[in-house]
Amino acid sequence: MATQETPDGREDEHAVHLRAGAARLTVLPDLGCRVGSLTVGGVELLRQGPTFGSFPMVPWCGRTRDGQFRNGGVLHQMPRDAGPHAIHGTGRHVAWQAAPGATGSSACFYYDLAEPWPYQGRVSQRFELSEDRLDLTMSVETTGDSFPAQAGWHPWFLRNLGRGGQDALIDFTPGWMEERGDDHLPTGRRTEPGPRPWDDCFGMPDGVDVTLTWPDELRLRITSPAQWVVVYDEQPPAICVEPQSGPPNGLNTAPRLVTPIDPLEIRATWAWEPLG
Repeated sequence: MATQETPDGREDEHAVHLRAGAARLTVLPDLGCRVGSLTVGGVELLRQGPTFGSFPMVPWCGRTRDGQFRNGGVLHQMPRDAGPHAIHGTGRHVAWQAAPGATGSSACFYYDLAEPWPYQGRVSQRFELSEDRLDLTMSVETTGDSFPAQAGWHPWFLRNLGRGGQDALIDFTPGWMEERGDDHLPTGRRTEPGPRPWDDCFGMPDGVDVTLTWPDELRLRITSPAQWVVVYDEQPPAICVEPQSGPPNGLNTAPRLVTPIDPLEIRATWAWEPLG
């Protein structure tokens, strides 16, 4: 562990640096346990800044309608931090703790669920860096009552790597696209993928499999056993490819119950290959 400046210039004395071959990863547990930097051969792959990098979405992903969800007959209200909705969970706003057993290429972190989330539990996140890949695992466990939850990641991959090359090309074959309403939430209707730019959720029933290619520079493949991925490319600097355990507003439309004997776990891999 070593001190490092966070993307907004503050010191994060808990920053963790992992390395494997030519790959370097920086995790910032004080900034929501986000990946602050991923470089391959000295080239940064992630958009920089205190709200960018790659952050965990937990205990829900994307927008939750009006910030409300039910667990049985109980209605809960979350902070409305995206217009009328609540977005991307609370895990990105809290400091995480480092778990024992870190090595030069792997580390695990956790935090205990607390207000405004109304249920007790623990979220863990593991990073395992290799020369040609990053393996991510996140789990949500209850230490009390059962509750619905979601988990996923929101990476901001640079659209252009800044070395005079071309912008990234995206390639994937979804089973469908969730029709997006004017409120930015799925309507419940499945459609064929529409034209870019996207801020849309896609179903991939055989697992997430999306490739970004910077021609003659690098190919990056994002995979996960999860069956949902949001692709967001409305901002010129970056392309977001977000594997997640359920669709936006899924706490209401596709609740996945976390119980004492059935925690929620999600995994993803970013695998890269230099080109040219």
